[in-house]
Amino acid sequence: MTYATVAPPAAEPLTLAEVKAHLRLDGTVEDDLLSALIVAARTHCEAMTGLSLITRTLRLYRDDWPGTGVIQIANGPVQTIENVTVYDVDGIARSVSLSGHMLDSASDPARLLLADTPAPGRTLNGIEIDFVAGFGETGADVPDALRRAMLMHVALMYELRGAIAADMQPAAVPVGYDRLIAPYRPARL
Repeated sequence: MTYATVAPPAAEPLTLAEVKAHLRLDGTVEDDLLSALIVAARTHCEAMTGLSLITRTLRLYRDDWPGTGVIQIANGPVQTIENVTVYDVDGIARSVSLSGHMLDSASDPARLLLADTPAPGRTLNGIEIDFVAGFGETGADVPDALRRAMLMHVALMYELRGAIAADMQPAAVPVGYDRLIAPYRPARL
């Protein structure tokens, strides 16, 4: 299973103003750096938790249908299923009807059950599932613990800005970061 972004988030979970207030900074001299650090903090948080913080459209690629018929979608929280496409042996796309589908977005990971599951003809990535995931459209929709973790992370990256270039971030994770994101990390056995 592979995930790809179809439509990126329209905003970041932290605003530049929030970060500047947290760091007690005035002026606009380092706004570009701070904006880059916000993106780095969000990207790192999403990688650690497997979540989409701000609403975006993603695509799940599958080679075949699972034997149980239940498709697990790990990159959540899943809001809606937009469409499902299956490719035949000639590479021609066919939309799968979403009539009668069931989405269990309360599960972690989310689960999708389709009434119609035609066999893909393409061996690799023969199935594409487009879905919308995220807590909401703005940072206000993101759980406070995740936002606090990202604020701490931006502060540490800002502190290390002279030693580590912005494109090499995140260079470190602050103490307490793991405890803040722990409830949102996937359980590992």
